Amino acid sequence: MKNFLDQDFLLNTKTAQRLYHEYASELPIIDYHCHLPPDQIAEDVKFENLTRIWLYGDHYKWRAMRANGVNEEYITGNKTDQEKFEKWAATVPYTLRNPLYHWTHLELQRYFGINELLSPATAQKIYADCNAKLQTPEFSVRGILKSKNVEVVCTTDDPLDNLAYHQQIKQDGFSVKVLPAFRPDKAMNADDLNALNTYIDQLEVVANVSVSNFDDYLKALKARHDYFAANGCQLSDHGLEQIYAEDYTDSEIAAIFLKIRNKQALLPLEILKFKSAMLVHFALWDHEKGWVQQFHLGALRNNNTRGLTNSGPDTGWDSIGDFKQGVALSKFLNRLDLDNQLAKTILYNLNPADNELMASMTGNFNDGSVAGKVQFGSAWWFLDQKDGMTKQLNALSNIGLISRMVGMLTDSRSFLSFPRHEYFRRLVCNLFAEDIENGELPNDLEWTGKIIQDICYYNAKNYFNFDKQ
Repeated sequence: MKNFLDQDFLLNTKTAQRLYHEYASELPIIDYHCHLPPDQIAEDVKFENLTRIWLYGDHYKWRAMRANGVNEEYITGNKTDQEKFEKWAATVPYTLRNPLYHWTHLELQRYFGINELLSPATAQKIYADCNAKLQTPEFSVRGILKSKNVEVVCTTDDPLDNLAYHQQIKQDGFSVKVLPAFRPDKAMNADDLNALNTYIDQLEVVANVSVSNFDDYLKALKARHDYFAANGCQLSDHGLEQIYAEDYTDSEIAAIFLKIRNKQALLPLEILKFKSAMLVHFALWDHEKGWVQQFHLGALRNNNTRGLTNSGPDTGWDSIGDFKQGVALSKFLNRLDLDNQLAKTILYNLNPADNELMASMTGNFNDGSVAGKVQFGSAWWFLDQKDGMTKQLNALSNIGLISRMVGMLTDSRSFLSFPRHEYFRRLVCNLFAEDIENGELPNDLEWTGKIIQDICYYNAKNYFNFDKQ
């Protein structure tokens, strides 16, 4: 019987152990999509206690606590940080076979050197030991990033953001590149006219452009796109239920935009046309600048009205959606490819039923200009665990080239999430090793090790080309 979370965790053969320890374990991390707050990096924050760095903003843990019968006062409510931590510690033993059990103990080991299991019996000591370490220089935000060998971090930023914190980080000469990513979801949200008009009003101020028609709107958003590029941005990101690819004319979109500004109710088809037009313009700007565009598709958000009202969005009320993805996605990518204006693209699905669809769709638009130009992105959100990641890797292997994959990302708001890269790397090594052990791949560890290094680091390094920043 293997020991829990030993040095060969998830590595089930000697071949897997060699591949991981000799080829993958020491590689730097390029975290090209996350939700880390750039202000905390700029200010090199030291967190007061383990709750603040570990539980604040982590809706994965919040969902588990709710499922375990914990009152909301101990989750997003007004209980003390120590009381909240104790409720989490009491929940952890009940997370067996949930990825949170692995992540929790990996993070305690990798950051704090704690090998004890978290439970009510160990909570007080673990909390005190971690809190003491968090006050040392090595556990400032920048210290954590450097200690985990992080090379690049790409945050997720609204077009209205002034990027002042990114500028400060660069001016400080911090060794880790911290770059913005352009996330314009709010700019196309025609489902909520009040929110969209408020957004447009704010855009006018930030871009110093008066917006009275759709051309003005594009001009203002393009100015923000240019501003992000001037501040090191090389990626966009879109979090959508599905791709929108309705046919439209310029005159239709101009008329729809006037309705938006006049707060006149839009027909469902008009909403789809407006979103479709916005996606095309964003994609053309991305191609023009040589950016990578990312599409996170399939989340059914804000399912619980009472929870949303009490706690707000992104607090654990979302789930996997069953939206149809194929036809519109094909139409959208093909429209851009027809004029050779399709940027490098990464597609992420939240519904595992779409794995093979996404893996096959990427192959339709790889044109030989760039290795892996259109990528099937790593397993995301509810799927970034052992089963979900393995299924994604197998689908990509069977239908595309896993050897050209740009690897893992944290997609996290927590500075303690970087062991997710380790988790991914261990799974990749184990998959290749299993095939070698079964005689399904040649026993050539040098070449296989190179492919694994590419997947874990070098493909991303070459694909994004962050070195030019």
